[in-house]
Amino acid sequence: MDREPEELQFLGAFGIYKEAYKIIFSLRKIFSQITLALILPMSLIFLIHKEISNALFRKILINESNLDQTIVGSPKYNKLSHLISTELITLWLFKVAYFTFLLIFSLLSTSAVVYTIACIYTGKEATFKKVMSVVPKVWKRLMVTFLWTFLAFSAYNIAAVIVLFAALLSVNSTYDADLVIGIVLVIAYLLGFVYLSLIWHLACVVSVLEDIRGIEAMNKSKGLIRGKTGVAMIIFSKLAFSVFVLQFAFQRLVVDGWSLGVVDRVGYGIICLLVLLKLVLFALVIQTVLYFVCKSYHHEGIDKSALSDHLDVYQLGEYVPLKAKDVQLEQFEV
Repeated sequence: MDREPEELQFLGAFGIYKEAYKIIFSLRKIFSQITLALILPMSLIFLIHKEISNALFRKILINESNLDQTIVGSPKYNKLSHLISTELITLWLFKVAYFTFLLIFSLLSTSAVVYTIACIYTGKEATFKKVMSVVPKVWKRLMVTFLWTFLAFSAYNIAAVIVLFAALLSVNSTYDADLVIGIVLVIAYLLGFVYLSLIWHLACVVSVLEDIRGIEAMNKSKGLIRGKTGVAMIIFSKLAFSVFVLQFAFQRLVVDGWSLGVVDRVGYGIICLLVLLKLVLFALVIQTVLYFVCKSYHHEGIDKSALSDHLDVYQLGEYVPLKAKDVQLEQFEV
């Protein structure tokens, strides 16, 4: 990033997009290597999951339909019942494996991108070998933050369901009124979900660059995002919508596109994969740029020499995390 720290606070959504693009373009080689090594497997897992899940689910539905037409207690009934149970277990095991590997590659990708941009910010040389040697030492910190975020999302979803049912049951109204109440609550839920997602993404960057993790990183992220919430929500909403559109296109053209032929389905699948690769990399760079923008907005200076020293420590046998005081030494004058 060639901007002065004081200038970053004035960046809006377009300015953050532009800064992220400049960073990716300036280090095309290393980001291409990170994409092939980490983001590509994650994207493949994300897309292939749809195809395999649908195939397993279709088999279960067919066997359940055959089961309904079979005499209860017959050998065929018992065989189909056992087969359905086995297929359900297979489906759930596949789901668990999918989320596990997706999470691992997601945390590894985040670690690699954040570290690379931190090197750029401090003027250090970032090589692929150096980045990959650091990643295993950093992603565990992100795992702690993810677990706390998972608990926060779980509590939020439970509270949302309770509020929804309480609101609908406590009001004796018409169907139209209930519908309006439901729509308002759903919109409020989505806004809260987006806000919580923003805190999580920024907390991931905080966990890598500062000596805090978990709920402390989330609290720090919440404070940093204050004042830039609108810009961040616009950016995140656009990225989330782009992923949704891409996922919908993959579902229609590849997973359910039997009438298109094998060649066309493979072609559309490759296009969706390439777009997803660029989208994920762009999103990871954006969340890191947003961290520096928020730091600048709150007039929190970052000592580049201290940050550079701690980036060097990543290369040693023991990981010494960057202390918060090193990242927030003084407030600069606007």
